[in-house]
Amino acid sequence: MLFRKSKNLVGLDIGSSAVKLVELKDAKGGGYRLVKTGMETLSPEAIVDGAIMDASLVVDTVNRVVSSLSVRNNDFGTSLSGHSVIIKKISLPTMSSEELAESIRWEAEQYVPFDINDVNLDYVVLDAAAGETMDVLLVAVKKDKIGDYTSVITQVGKTPALVDVDAFALQNAYEANYPVEPGRVVALVNIGASVTNVNVLSGTNTIFWRDISFGGNQYTDAIQKQLSLAFEQAEALKKGEASGEHTVSDIIPILRSVSEDLAQELQKTFDFFIATTSTEKIDQLFIAGGSSRVMNLDTQLKERFGIPVEVMNPFRQIDIAGSSVSPEWLTENAPSLAVAVGLAVRHIGDESA
Repeated sequence: MLFRKSKNLVGLDIGSSAVKLVELKDAKGGGYRLVKTGMETLSPEAIVDGAIMDASLVVDTVNRVVSSLSVRNNDFGTSLSGHSVIIKKISLPTMSSEELAESIRWEAEQYVPFDINDVNLDYVVLDAAAGETMDVLLVAVKKDKIGDYTSVITQVGKTPALVDVDAFALQNAYEANYPVEPGRVVALVNIGASVTNVNVLSGTNTIFWRDISFGGNQYTDAIQKQLSLAFEQAEALKKGEASGEHTVSDIIPILRSVSEDLAQELQKTFDFFIATTSTEKIDQLFIAGGSSRVMNLDTQLKERFGIPVEVMNPFRQIDIAGSSVSPEWLTENAPSLAVAVGLAVRHIGDESA
């Protein structure tokens, strides 16, 4: 048992516009190989602001992706973000792990804006240097929100083995695929349909995080309004497909305007980060999520911030040769799968976030 690695989880990212699934296996020489991956579009009314409004719709969609891929592994990991997730870095007097375990609930009450009995708590010591204080990362998630998402997995006949936070799953995907340099400050930005997760890392340490209520829906809404189109037509145009008499060139000014709004939101976030930490600058920006592929967004952000901007490839170091998925499909959808990859690198028995 000593050298036996625990079993991989299936990563299931239940987003507000699509359900994404990734299954990995530990590769023999280290790293991972891709076993299965797929995604199914989710009706926009099924999940609103991170809250599941139509559970049967979500269950049906998850069922479709699980069935189409013939997923046999029963152990699933999923993740959450948004208003029901509270992440705080707190400074506490230095104490033993036993003392911390006993006092964390009382400490958390001062920082969590919900009844402490209504949340699941977790924590990790970030900095236990020999001193009078230590930094602890505290994560609190509302139990009813966890219940809504784990219930979906249970209703599909699978076991919810782990619940993480989107921003940390994104970090797992990054660290599994990119070299991490101590002291190098990197901002990971996952642009979903309704929420953008920001996680700023120094080396392997999270030093700042924030969820922004802005995402791909803003692009679709703007195209709908300005060209008087239905949601489906606007979505098709956003993805680069011609729709009716409209071509992609018709929406370039609209996309640019919304991307500028997104850049302003990120600017405010980064300004606040730099003002409240000892960090002077961000060295590089990685963007992920379905909307990271919006036309010219990476170029626009590069112009705005004056730093390298790269669309994250969560399969950069993952062996995809043995999987049945086409390289073309993977290239197109990889940025959308970053959170699911970050969940799939986890194992049974890993500490939950």
